[in-house]
Amino acid sequence: MLGNLPEESTSFVGRDRELLELRRAMMRHRLITLVGSGGVGKSRLALRAARRAAGSFPDGVAWADLAALSGDRLLLPTVSDACDLSDHTPRMPVDALCEWLADKRLLLVLDSCEHLVDACRTMVGDLLTVVPGLTVLATSRQPLGMVDERLIEVEPFPAQGADAQELFRQRMAEAARGTRARGPAGSSGPAGFPGAGRFETDGSSAEHARAEDGPAGSAEDPSAANTRRTAAAVTRICRRLEGIPLALELAAAHAARSGVERVARRLTSRFDVLKTPAGLPVHPERHRAMLTTIGWSHELCAPSERLLWARLTVFRGDFDEASARAVCTGEPLTADQVGPLLDRLVTGSVVRIVRTPGSDGVRYRMLDGIREYGGLWLRALGEQSAVAERHAQHFLLFAHRADAGWLGPEQAHWYRTVGAAHTDLCTALDHFLATSPVRALRLAGLLGFFWSCCGHLHEARDYLEQTLAAHPGGGPDRTRALWALGVAVTLQGEYGTAQRVSDECTRSARLDGDVEGALAAGYLGGLIALLTGRPLAADRLAAQALDRSPGDPFVSPAGLRCHLVQVFALTGLGRLPEARERALALRRGCVERGESWTRAYLDYQLCLIALFGGEPLEAAEHARAMLACKKGIGDSFGVALGLDVLAAAVAAAGDGEHAGLVYGTGQAFWSTVGHPQRGTPELGAVREQCERAARADVGDQVYEAAFTRGVNADLEAGLKAALIPPPG
Repeated sequence: MLGNLPEESTSFVGRDRELLELRRAMMRHRLITLVGSGGVGKSRLALRAARRAAGSFPDGVAWADLAALSGDRLLLPTVSDACDLSDHTPRMPVDALCEWLADKRLLLVLDSCEHLVDACRTMVGDLLTVVPGLTVLATSRQPLGMVDERLIEVEPFPAQGADAQELFRQRMAEAARGTRARGPAGSSGPAGFPGAGRFETDGSSAEHARAEDGPAGSAEDPSAANTRRTAAAVTRICRRLEGIPLALELAAAHAARSGVERVARRLTSRFDVLKTPAGLPVHPERHRAMLTTIGWSHELCAPSERLLWARLTVFRGDFDEASARAVCTGEPLTADQVGPLLDRLVTGSVVRIVRTPGSDGVRYRMLDGIREYGGLWLRALGEQSAVAERHAQHFLLFAHRADAGWLGPEQAHWYRTVGAAHTDLCTALDHFLATSPVRALRLAGLLGFFWSCCGHLHEARDYLEQTLAAHPGGGPDRTRALWALGVAVTLQGEYGTAQRVSDECTRSARLDGDVEGALAAGYLGGLIALLTGRPLAADRLAAQALDRSPGDPFVSPAGLRCHLVQVFALTGLGRLPEARERALALRRGCVERGESWTRAYLDYQLCLIALFGGEPLEAAEHARAMLACKKGIGDSFGVALGLDVLAAAVAAAGDGEHAGLVYGTGQAFWSTVGHPQRGTPELGAVREQCERAARADVGDQVYEAAFTRGVNADLEAGLKAALIPPPG
């Protein structure tokens, strides 16, 4: 998301020269790549530079984290998501992205490009050619290899310089505070650790120092001696680790638990004999030193911590403790051990806590080099296939829980949670495509509707088509996947293809004899009929499906969606009192259950019905309720629709200038989904009539100025403003 830069959870040290060089480079070059070995601090430097430069780019900064991607399949979706584009068209994703960015002036940060250099080179070349206002800042272990690429080499801190020692000092203090906050038995910091700004030695080194201090009466002040020895130990550590920031952070985490001098001695005695694991690329030499430091940190971990470290590498993105427990439990690790061991890996800086705005609960992540090292140990243990299977099965069960929770108070939570787990869900799908096509089909079918509604339409369609081809057999899983594919294709506006998929879905449901499949097929057919201007056919298809499941509309999600189709159809047929009565009854049920998606579209219909009935204030109230629901589940398509009907209601209420502002904000959201204004046919006439009224109310000049402000406003700010009723 534009402007949603990662949180800087630890202090930033030094790099004044590099930041100045970066600032100057961004004024003169459109592609800057920070190049350096792993663990040298490229990402932190890019983040600090991007934050400082944000004011120079009118359309903001987009941060795309590529570290979690195992291949280039999700590269364009990841970058599109970072740029606030959730394209709903069947175009090539790169074409959609180029068009979306064409008139923008922004900074795009591509973090961790080294494993996707070829794909990044192609994508960046296309973007820079088409988007004149774009500046790209990349981080990579190797250059992208493009003409006019400005390379900035990121070196470690000078090993004997102040910045290396300051970084070590601050990270040790932070690790000690974190250890005390968690407080598990056996993991507290060294006795008497005083916090930021000072170090504590372990008892054995203090005893050794007293023996060297000379006869009684000649020793220097103990505090001064302690400070001197600690400073000398820190200097040795920084020199031994060559000033590499990640290596210093790992060592600092251990020093917070066992003392600075002990860490210095262990580095001296063990560092030379540690071997870099076979199979890792270790050039340049400095990268070998960093990986060897990771190996040293690995040696200091207890066997159970090492095993959890290895197993956690199966996660490509962020993860929570529950997922870690589900995937990593297995002989000899028990489920009860995973949480405390995870805390100890956090204390040792092996795993980091990720704080993402809007996320639910605490989430964790491994840095690339640490995950890379642990992955080698997982292969050496012979557990790679078993852990990948547990990971995929966990996310299949996760998708089942999300589906079961769709019709209830946790619906918005599941939309957010499915979004947060996107990379790992794709990893699970890839695993099943290679090992179990039937489970791949099931997982794609469970995810398709979530993904179609919250910005992953291209991935939904791609995976559904791939899994349907991989498992051509019949059954309810195939029916569900066809339904999800039909919804995705419909939202992309390819109604002819969608109709063919719908017909196949109907045939499959008929062969299954499954009620839920028949309801899903009825909803899909009805949706296509509505969007192609055939409300009578939509009502008939929904009614035929509901004949299989009479009674309570809330028995199943597919049944509720069929009832929603009937409300839309009644409105389209002009049977407004009946449509209103049905919509209000269904809305009450949604409110009672805490359901958001259906409620939002019922508010959309109630808004239109109120507009047709000459009740603009009531219409605006329903439009704002729709927007609140759609914002909660991250549905940009639904937000765009809601803004259109809100603007119409505001115009009908006589506030032409505010209507122009809301219409402009709606246009900005329509551009994020790549479509001109969409919706059922009756909405088009409402839009035109209310826009004419708004212009007549305030004049073309005032209206156009307000519209332009809405189009150019920050999306989040524009939506927030639209949700607040104007005074009076």
